[in-house]
Amino acid sequence: MSPALVAGLIFSLSLVLIFTEKLNRTISSFIGAVAMIGFGILMGFYSEAKAIAAIDFETLGLLFGMMVLVALLEPTGFIQFLAVWAGRISGGNSFRLLVLLGSITTVLSMFLDNVTTVVLIAPVTVLISELVGVSAVPFLVAEAILSNTGGTATLVGDPPNVLIASAANLSFNDFLTHSLPTIAVAWIASLLMLRFLYREDMAKKPTSSQAVLGLDPKEALEQPRDARRVLIVLVGALILFLLQEPLHITPSFIAFFAAAIALVWVRPDVNLTLKRIEWSVLVFFAALFVMVGGLEATGVLHQFANTLLKVNGVSDRLFGVLMIWVVAVLSAVVDNVPITIAIIPIILDLGSAGMNTTPLWWALAFGAGLGGNGTIIGSTATIVVVSLSERTHTPITSGSWSRVGIPVMLVTCGIVSVIFYLAYPLFTR
Repeated sequence: MSPALVAGLIFSLSLVLIFTEKLNRTISSFIGAVAMIGFGILMGFYSEAKAIAAIDFETLGLLFGMMVLVALLEPTGFIQFLAVWAGRISGGNSFRLLVLLGSITTVLSMFLDNVTTVVLIAPVTVLISELVGVSAVPFLVAEAILSNTGGTATLVGDPPNVLIASAANLSFNDFLTHSLPTIAVAWIASLLMLRFLYREDMAKKPTSSQAVLGLDPKEALEQPRDARRVLIVLVGALILFLLQEPLHITPSFIAFFAAAIALVWVRPDVNLTLKRIEWSVLVFFAALFVMVGGLEATGVLHQFANTLLKVNGVSDRLFGVLMIWVVAVLSAVVDNVPITIAIIPIILDLGSAGMNTTPLWWALAFGAGLGGNGTIIGSTATIVVVSLSERTHTPITSGSWSRVGIPVMLVTCGIVSVIFYLAYPLFTR
């Protein structure tokens, strides 16, 4: 067997294991990385040194720094405070509650890890739904979908964006000027679609709409002083992200610097803080980098890029639109993170061959972010929400999710494709 075939089989089998969930996705990717290095050494196309060089430590550093901040904010009860506040403000109105919870989840997901956001807000959502006397499913689905959609708007909002920014050298401000306006339109469309698809649930009158008025948001805020300090640091980090280019600093340095300041100021139990870090996610990313590095070493991705360059009769605009849809479909079938990591080297090769790849980075970001809404395995946040729904009387199934997720994915991808096509010159710079 040729090295290219072996590397391709290892990567494909790892994706199958991730897709079928026969093993934990971190274990699946770790096994794939070990196999890639092992066969690479035996066949002479890969080595341990090359594997380490393939890991994007800029991405891992940014993720780790933001995870520390989230780990410090998590025990304060701040996110639960916002959820309870939304429940009280809604007055028991189902659609108002969906808009409030969805908006809070979106805003938090633009600047924090969306997985942690839904992990903290979903249980409170279930509690509020039970108090009001309505099904929690529409709210949980809305939180996951709007979290994925909103996270696509910023550099730190979604893991694929972190990967893309590192590879394409895009700044926080680049995402604010290019992605945020486009995703804002897609977000509104998602909300309207959710309102339409759950119109029967929204029309049902809550059995205990007055119950939420007795909720006290302050009771959910367990550590107000620490919450205030972490939020101040987060605002400072955001300011540094905005000044990233004139200050000539990297996003990972900003995240590390903010995490260090927060640790010194809050002075938490370090062991407990480290336990809250999602180490499995970092290992998952590192293992995927190693596997894709093996594919690159065999020339598979380079050959694929050359094949794309030979495609005739397709304009650059249309090529970008096709990229959005291909990535979206792949992200719906397999988690959007491995798809993003696999496509990044292909775009880099296209750039080396002379193509203006700036629009393709945005197409990749839109496809990965919005495509993850299509199925229950499209994104990590979705998987988490589906798992939490099993605590309710009406757990979310693959079918019930797809009946909502696929239409939302198709509509939002369609809207973003139109914007991308019409405003193509803006995405070229």
